[in-house]
Amino acid sequence: MLLATCYLLLATNMCGIIGYTGKKDAVSIILDGLRRLEYRGYDSAGVAFFGEKGIEVRRCRGRIRDLDALIEANKPFSPTGIGHTRWATHGKPSEDNAHPHRSDGIVLVHNGIIENYLDLKRRLQEEGFKFTSETDTEVLCHLINKHINPETPLEDAVRKALKDVRGAYAIAVMNEKEPGKIVGIRKDSPLVIGVGEGEFFIASDVPAFLNYSRNVIFLDEGEMVVITEGGMKITTLDGVLVHKNSESVSWSPAMAEKGGYKHFMLKEIFEQPRSIADTLRGRFYPESGEVNMEEFGIGTDDLKDIEKIFIVACGTSWHASLVGKYIIEELARVPVDVDIASEFRYRNPILGKSLFIAITQSGETADTLAAMREAKKRGAKTLTICNVVGSTAAREADAVFYTHSGPEIGVASTKAFTAQIIGLYLFAAGIAHMKGRINSNSATELLRDLLFLPEMIEKVLAKDSEILKIAKELFKAEDFLYLGRGINYPIALEGALKLKEISYIHAEGYPAGEMKHGPIALIDEAVPSVFLLPKDRLYEKVLSNIEEVRSRGGKIIAVTNDVDEDVCNRFDYCISVPDANPFLSTILMIVPLQLLAYHVGVLRGCDVDQPRNLAKSVTVE
Repeated sequence: MLLATCYLLLATNMCGIIGYTGKKDAVSIILDGLRRLEYRGYDSAGVAFFGEKGIEVRRCRGRIRDLDALIEANKPFSPTGIGHTRWATHGKPSEDNAHPHRSDGIVLVHNGIIENYLDLKRRLQEEGFKFTSETDTEVLCHLINKHINPETPLEDAVRKALKDVRGAYAIAVMNEKEPGKIVGIRKDSPLVIGVGEGEFFIASDVPAFLNYSRNVIFLDEGEMVVITEGGMKITTLDGVLVHKNSESVSWSPAMAEKGGYKHFMLKEIFEQPRSIADTLRGRFYPESGEVNMEEFGIGTDDLKDIEKIFIVACGTSWHASLVGKYIIEELARVPVDVDIASEFRYRNPILGKSLFIAITQSGETADTLAAMREAKKRGAKTLTICNVVGSTAAREADAVFYTHSGPEIGVASTKAFTAQIIGLYLFAAGIAHMKGRINSNSATELLRDLLFLPEMIEKVLAKDSEILKIAKELFKAEDFLYLGRGINYPIALEGALKLKEISYIHAEGYPAGEMKHGPIALIDEAVPSVFLLPKDRLYEKVLSNIEEVRSRGGKIIAVTNDVDEDVCNRFDYCISVPDANPFLSTILMIVPLQLLAYHVGVLRGCDVDQPRNLAKSVTVE
């Protein structure tokens, strides 16, 4: 989330928090929850629980299975506890730096970054507090301990402590003197509450407790929750009572499981026909050529008055945004600027009478949220396209379009990417029709094309074994080039990113027309070149680029909807995809590149669901 002046470091972590209080075995529930949060990335883990002699802490460097083994040797029963998976930011991965941290009877887990922790640490050391870790989190423990006493309940001590703190945090904290109580608070880092019968959960993400409850309350900025077996109370940091109703999430626990697939990433690639169908459901009327623009939450008059659109995102969502730019400008003839969120927020943009679209799978991406807040300050109407119901982006934007893709557990985004393109396609077709840029017949044709898309993706997925064979011949390469033109240039970027993320191979996406301006120097027999070759108006130009690579001995992998066998025979490897309109063709082109990246990563022995140094959502700057 927003960290306006985070000078200490740039981080890409999104650690996991899970807490429980009720009548069941908290330690087992917490360990299960931590396993369901593994996709967020971590290098150490720990739990804290109320035992016979107060709060016990067990933690270790390594995986959840290592923590499980540590606890299994002397497994306790406790009705209340908290747990954490940590990705190192301040301090190396180690048992001392693992969460939970404690200061006497105060035990705490924390996601985020404390900006002024060095000043706070110096002050606390002068007051006699001893530090045993290198983390910024430990200052929170000592600050709360400083304010706790028999007359001050834990929640009041937390409030007093946080007045001195600058930064982002989601916190779950317990006090040895108050058994059964957990206090949670969030500022610029997500925290959700699960509501059961006589039991409550606190977590950084819904999948952590989906096996036990689908009733969820999303905490807003600066809100605190106190949960006990007997009830729950939500207040602001100032102590003002907040009334919130729980909402039911539609995800089932099975949707967050692998479902027989070897990895979440593979499962999510194969879920794309279903996820796209879910994104489309109830959003358009192919007979009349109309898009249900109410799904985008923006009034007709506002849409008609739009003179310019800004789309802002990070990573894979940025690539979807680039595809969206081509579609919107081509169909609606509205100019579109696409920015990387971390650049937009610092470049003093001129917004004018514009619509600002933030695209984010999680709805919690720090730079995207900061950019959206900046756009709102400047008077722009804001829309977010995201997947997670109740996320910060969904709550803070003026309007929201949910992709309804279901949980995406694999760190490398796949089904979220294609669902985002579908959302932008619907938006472009709807606004183009509304503005009279396309007639009803054209609109009807564009929307009817969507009906056939899931089946077309199934045909691409049926080529999985063929793509595996290609991967087996190329997985030892250390460099790849991905090349495309026009609307397929962003697909080249996304294909290269997938390979980088999953296999750690250096891969570069480039506009094919720019190949002579640098990348051609890299071409030799050891550098495979992946070309996106749709049968469109740039087809001959891309063929010309392919010949330039061939003449230099480079291996060529072509993804094409050209059914001419003679053309395919000119390439070392040819992956054919069904023919579709130029906008939807991008989805058919990316699916084989997702599979190629997956298989190469597996063949190289990489952890494709949890690549090194990466996390699912980047919630700090």
